[in-house]
Amino acid sequence: MARGCRGIPAVLALCAAAWSCAAEPALERDQPFRVPPGWTHGGRVKPGHEVQLTFALRQRGVGHLAQLVDAVSDPRSPRYGKYLSLEQVRDLVQPSPATLMAVLKWLQGHGVENCRSVTTLDFLECHMPASTAERLLPGAEFHRYMKGQHSVARSPLPYAVPEELAEHIDFVGGLHRFPAERKVVSRAWAKRETESRQHYGGRAAFHLGVTPSILRKRYNMTGGDIGLLPNNSQACAQFLEQYFHQADLAEFMQLFGSSFGHRSQVDQVVGHQGKGKAGLEASLDVEYIMSTGANISTWVFSNAGRHESQEPFLAWLLLLSNMSSLPWVHSVSYGDDEDSLSRAYMERVNMEFMKAASRGLTILFASGDDGAGCRRVPGGNHTFRPSFPASSPYVTTVGGTSFKNPFLVTTEVTDYISGGGFSNVFPMPDYQAAAVGRFLRSASKLPPSSYYNSSGRAYPDLSALSDNYWVVTNRIPLPWVSGTSASTPVVGGMVALINDRRLQRGLAPLGFLNPALYQLRERGHDAALYDVTQGCHLSCLDGTVQGQGFCAGPAWDPVTGWGTPNFPRLLRALLAP
Repeated sequence: MARGCRGIPAVLALCAAAWSCAAEPALERDQPFRVPPGWTHGGRVKPGHEVQLTFALRQRGVGHLAQLVDAVSDPRSPRYGKYLSLEQVRDLVQPSPATLMAVLKWLQGHGVENCRSVTTLDFLECHMPASTAERLLPGAEFHRYMKGQHSVARSPLPYAVPEELAEHIDFVGGLHRFPAERKVVSRAWAKRETESRQHYGGRAAFHLGVTPSILRKRYNMTGGDIGLLPNNSQACAQFLEQYFHQADLAEFMQLFGSSFGHRSQVDQVVGHQGKGKAGLEASLDVEYIMSTGANISTWVFSNAGRHESQEPFLAWLLLLSNMSSLPWVHSVSYGDDEDSLSRAYMERVNMEFMKAASRGLTILFASGDDGAGCRRVPGGNHTFRPSFPASSPYVTTVGGTSFKNPFLVTTEVTDYISGGGFSNVFPMPDYQAAAVGRFLRSASKLPPSSYYNSSGRAYPDLSALSDNYWVVTNRIPLPWVSGTSASTPVVGGMVALINDRRLQRGLAPLGFLNPALYQLRERGHDAALYDVTQGCHLSCLDGTVQGQGFCAGPAWDPVTGWGTPNFPRLLRALLAP
């Protein structure tokens, strides 16, 4: 029986129905409500307006899951590659019967019955009128916010749950967070002098921007480096009404794909694929994961947040928890500032990445395009600003590089926008402690220690070119597209191709990549990645750091990670038993 309601018949024992019990605890008390630039307030939503809320139910077996992920992801472990099925994950993490009963009883007590769960039983997605949601979650008050054609319903005020429900719910999605935008950058190199470039001798090829053939040349991929197996696949996830067009992909491959076997169609779209204009980011993701992961079956997860109160990123996580058959590699160019999210939300999302890792999925996130980032903290001082999910210890985070000479296939230097740094939320995982410790001890110049948390999860893990790409979007070839949104699918395609070769040999897919990645050097595979040792990324424009964040150096650094792939050597290293 609910605490504090003794003597009330069992049928009415739900404090939620009467709000007569102890003061309700606020969930996500640390979640800031910030209306992003460009969104305007459109007033309260009508009481009968339908909202969709996502209830993240408290999981069991969290400690056991963490141990299991370590075991199946570490090449030194006897359990390496022995992944779980989705049903086995469910058996490990599903909420207790007490949690399920308490939450369902609470919802039914408010007449909320239009709910659906996921296979792992740890999320509930429910539809209800706004007035019901406001009674269910005291303090919440739904308003409409608009940007162009988009409209969302969000609560600018914090929400609470009944005291006896607080131990059963991690957070409720669909109240505070706005869809995060990650724009690709366009930088015109056109103003640079281009005369007499052909006089550079040697093997450095002249080029006017990054295309699949330039990437394949730089990373030593041959015409034979294409997928061969029908049971291997790769995916990219897209948010915010970002769509790709099959016609753009076909034209891109016609223009740029003649030197390697490829596919010109995405095999599966999960979610809503709109008929509007193609998005530059969506086109970039698909075209380049299918260029390095050539001839590999490709899926697109399109989570536009069709419902006004849906969080598109959360919708994608729910799909992962609801599909027993998924591509092995997922490339995601999405991120938010850690300080714009509640700790409960980030910790739970991190759990979702652990669930994916236990199943053998490789999840790659772009490190972001703001260098070390910058924010002003109370008291007026600046600190760097880490990005999430780039800072999750259970994803592989991809930074960015540029050619040292933008018109030649030469060595790479730091791309000054490449996101990197140290989490303020997640502690440094064991797999990277030695590498990051070496960097902190040996770096010739570090920013003041007050700017970053040197004991936090450090990122990125590796990098690829992120500057000066060609993309076809809305049937038009566009040059000078830049950002870690470009480097991430490039690495994703290579990981999918290595999986192809592993599966051919009867080996398991790579799964969560970081433990293997951080062991390459100690296993004698130094040449698997090109070490990027020149350049710094941007940060706070103040008198102390003067716009400079961290700088690249030998081995791992928080700008380019371990460096960029030397594909044949990386393949050999990751095929080794």
